[in-house]
Amino acid sequence: MRRYLSFAAGALATIGLVYTLDSRQVLPAPLGKLLSPQHGIWQNAEPVDQTYNLTFSFPELSGPVSVYMDDRLVPHVVAGNEPDLYFVQGFLHAKFRLWQMEFQTHAAAGRISEILGTGPGGRILNYDRSMRRLGMVYAAEQSVKEVEKSPESLAQYEAYAKGVNAYIDQLTIAELPIEYKLLGYYPEKWSILKTALFLKYMSYDLAGSESDLEFTNARSVFSQMDYEQLFYYLADSLKPVVPNTLQQPYPAGPAMNLEPPADADSLYFSFQGDTVSNVLENKPNPENGSNNWAVSGAKTASGRPILSNDPHLGLNLPSLWFEMQLTTPEFSAYGVSFPGSPNIIIGFNEDISFGFTNAGRDVKDYYEIRFQDATKSAYWFNGAWKPAEKRVEIIKIKGEPDLQDTVTYTHFGPVMYDDSYKIDDQTIRYLAVRWKAHDPSNDGRAFYELNHAKNLADYQEAIKYLTCPGQNCIFASKTGDIALTQQGVFPAKWRRQGDFIMKGTDSSYMWRGMIPTEENPRMINPERNYVSSANQLVADGSYPYYTGTEFPIYRGYMINRLLDSMQQIRPEQMMEMQLNDYVVKAEFARPILLKTNPASLTESGRKYLEIFRKWNLRNEPGSEGATVFDFWWKQLERSVWSDEFEQTDLPMPWPSEFTLVESLLRDSVYSFTDNINTETKEGLEDLLASSLNLVSDSLDKLAAKNELAWEKVKATGVNHLLKVIKPFNRSDLPVGGGKGVINATSADHGQSWRMVIHMTDDVEGYGIYPGGQSGNPGSKYYDSFVDDWAAGKHYRLLFLKRGTTSDPKIRWTMEFRKG
Repeated sequence: MRRYLSFAAGALATIGLVYTLDSRQVLPAPLGKLLSPQHGIWQNAEPVDQTYNLTFSFPELSGPVSVYMDDRLVPHVVAGNEPDLYFVQGFLHAKFRLWQMEFQTHAAAGRISEILGTGPGGRILNYDRSMRRLGMVYAAEQSVKEVEKSPESLAQYEAYAKGVNAYIDQLTIAELPIEYKLLGYYPEKWSILKTALFLKYMSYDLAGSESDLEFTNARSVFSQMDYEQLFYYLADSLKPVVPNTLQQPYPAGPAMNLEPPADADSLYFSFQGDTVSNVLENKPNPENGSNNWAVSGAKTASGRPILSNDPHLGLNLPSLWFEMQLTTPEFSAYGVSFPGSPNIIIGFNEDISFGFTNAGRDVKDYYEIRFQDATKSAYWFNGAWKPAEKRVEIIKIKGEPDLQDTVTYTHFGPVMYDDSYKIDDQTIRYLAVRWKAHDPSNDGRAFYELNHAKNLADYQEAIKYLTCPGQNCIFASKTGDIALTQQGVFPAKWRRQGDFIMKGTDSSYMWRGMIPTEENPRMINPERNYVSSANQLVADGSYPYYTGTEFPIYRGYMINRLLDSMQQIRPEQMMEMQLNDYVVKAEFARPILLKTNPASLTESGRKYLEIFRKWNLRNEPGSEGATVFDFWWKQLERSVWSDEFEQTDLPMPWPSEFTLVESLLRDSVYSFTDNINTETKEGLEDLLASSLNLVSDSLDKLAAKNELAWEKVKATGVNHLLKVIKPFNRSDLPVGGGKGVINATSADHGQSWRMVIHMTDDVEGYGIYPGGQSGNPGSKYYDSFVDDWAAGKHYRLLFLKRGTTSDPKIRWTMEFRKG
C-alpha cells in the first residue's frame, strides 16, 4: 500500500488545481478511474496476510493439478500429465506476471507506440519501426511454422497459451495489473505467436547486436595498420572458452572454402570511401552476457560436480525470471522460467543441471542492394533482376493515425534501411539484413528436452535444437560428467566477413554455409576438471572459422585463474566466487598507471594517485580506489584516442576494453599516445598525469558530497520496466562489482539470476534474483529478494521430491480441477 500512496500523492501533486479527475493530460488513463475505490489502483494493493489457498476449475484440464506455494511464493506444480502441467504454468505466469509478459512481446513486435505514443522526439515510434524493419514478427512466424511440424512442441505451446488465456478470461477490472490501469489498455489473448515473439526477443537481446555500420566507417577513417591495432580480437591475455583447439576432433581444415572473394582486396578491404552518417537502429545492451562454470568431483569436497551460472541481463522489476518447479510422472525440474514461455530455462532436475552464457557470435550482417527502380519491386542479383517481396507493417500509434511502413524482403532478408528509413544523410542506400534468427527453428524444444534429460547423451541431443542465439551450454550430472558446448547454427565465415557492409549484387559475399554442429567447440570431462565460459572468444587462433570481433576477456581470465587454484570445493565457495569483485584489468593496468610522475600532478592528483596505489584492486562497496581507477582509466582512453576519433562526426565503435591495456604493455611508445592535433609529440607519461589531473576536479566534487565510494558512483538500481514511476523502482543499492569483473553488476545491468547446484544424491540448489515472484508493486513479493540479492545472499532452493506434498516452507496450496 505504501507504494500506491506514494504514487497517488505524486500524481495529485503534479495535477494541482489545473486538471480535473477526468483528464488524460498527465497519464494515459483518466485519474478518476485510477483512484476509483472499486476498480482503481487501490484494488491492486495486497494485504500483508494475503492468502494463496485457491481452487480453480477449467474444462481444458484432463485431471487434477496441485500447486504448492512456498514461503517465497515459489510454485511447485505437480500434474498427472504434461498438457495439464503447461496449462497451469501458463496460468501462473499470467497470474503473477501478465503485464510484463505482454509488454515484452509488444516490444518484440514493434507495438509499443500503440500503448505509449510516439515518445519524445519520436523515439518510441522509431524503436517500433526498427523492430518491424529487422523482421522480428517475420522471424517469429517462421518459428511458429517450425513448431507446428512437431506435435509435441505444438501441444506444449497450445496448452501454455490456453493457461494464459484461462487467467485472462476470469480477470476482472479490479484485478487488472496496475500498469494496464495507468496506461489505459487491456490485455489481448495469448497465442503461440506471442511465445515465439518472446523467444525471438531473447535472440535479439543476445544475438542482435553488431557494429557493422560503425566498423564500416572506421575502415574508411583509419589505415589498415591502425585499424588492426585498434580492433584486433585475439587478445594476449585471452583464455578461450575451449583452449587449444588443435586437440579438438575437428577436420584438418574447414568443411568448406573460406577464401575471400576475388575482389575482396580491392572492394572489401580497401579501407577507403564507404561510410554511413546515421545508425538509426536500436541495439541491445552490449554487456548482455553471463558467467558459468562446472567443476568435476575431482575438485570438490563431496566428490560430486558443482555447476554455477549467473546470466548478466537488464535488472528490471518485474524480473525477467520467474522461479518454479515443474513435476509430472515423467520428470521434475526446478529453476527459473521466462514468463511468456513454457519450461525451466536455467536449472536442474533429479539427474542433471544446466545453464547458459551468450556465445556472442556474429550472426547478423548487412548487404547493399541495388533496385531496378524506385518501386523496389526487383533487385539485381547474379546477373539478373530478381523479384522482391513487400510486407506492409501497420504501426498503430496511441492518439494518432496508423503509420503504414512498407518493408521490402530480399533473399538476404528484410531491407532495413532504404529511402524512408535512411542510413545516410547524403545518399539513399538500401541495406538488407541477413540474420540467423530469421531462419525457421524450434529453439524452445531445447529447454523441454533439458528439463527431461537424464545424462550426458540426453544433454547433447537436447542442445541440438538451439540455433539462435548461440549459447555456451554447460552441464553437470549426478553420475559425474561435466561438459560445455558452444551450441548454435553459426555461419561459416572467412576472416572479417561481415565486419563491414557487404556487396549484395551477387552471391560472392554470402555466407558459405553453416558450420557443421560437430565442429562447434566443446569440452567433455576435461583433464583440468572444470569447464567455464564468460562470453570470451570461444577458441584460439587455430579454430578454422571466423567468429566475430567483440568479446570480453577479463571475467573468463579471472574465473579460470580461481578454478585452476581451487581444490576440495564446496558450494559456499562457488557462491562467494560469483560475488568476486577483483579487477583483473586494474591488475594489468597498475604498472602502467604507476609510471605517473607525482611532480606533474596537482595536489588533488597526488592524493588520488595515493588512493589508487593503496587500493586492493577490488570493486567492493566503500572502495574509493575503484572510483579513482574507473575515472582515471576512462580519461586516459579519451586522451589517447579522441584526437583520432574526432577527425569525423561519423559514428564509430570504441576499441575493446583490453585494447589500451595490452597495447601499452607491449609498447610504451604506443603511437596513439601522440596528439595528432598538436605540434608537440606527447608520450604516455604526459597523458598519465594530465588524465589524472583532468578527473581530479570531478573526484573532488564527489568527495565533497561524501559520494566517492564505488557503490555510490555506480548507483545500482532495479527499475520497473516503465522506468518513470519512481515508487516502483529500487535505487542506490549497496552493490559492488562492475564491468570486467565476475560480479558484473553495473547501474541497471548484471547478475539477473545467481545459481549454484551441487549434484549430490538429493540435489542441493542455491539461487536468487533481484526482484520478487509477483509483478504487482502492491505485493510484498514484488521486490522481496532485492535486499538479500544486494547483500550477496543465495537462497537454499526447495526441491520437492516426487510424492512430497508437505514441507515446513510450504505455506499455501492452489488446486486446479477439470470442470
